[in-house]
Amino acid sequence: MAVLKVMEYSVELVKDPFGILTGQRFEFVLDLEISEDDEMFSENGIYTKVIYLVDENRKGIIKYDLYERTTEQYLDFEMEAEEEAAIAAFCEEHLPE
Repeated sequence: MAVLKVMEYSVELVKDPFGILTGQRFEFVLDLEISEDDEMFSENGIYTKVIYLVDENRKGIIKYDLYERTTEQYLDFEMEAEEEAAIAAFCEEHLPE
């Protein structure tokens, strides 16, 4: 993914009914725009689900998965380090109050 652009997003707090997790976890769903010359490009569109941790010691991505928009098919790709950093920065910037 050469240039990472988030077209739309949603975020919600992941509930921890048993109180076993430290901090708060948020699930972001980010609709990504990917250039046609990128290996991850799909005419159906791509989105990622990101689990983002916020606690007193750290903030950051715990996990992410990529999916094809129309088919909901899981895509076995990994983002490059700078792409993952851009997603982490986006998530931090868009945390709910």
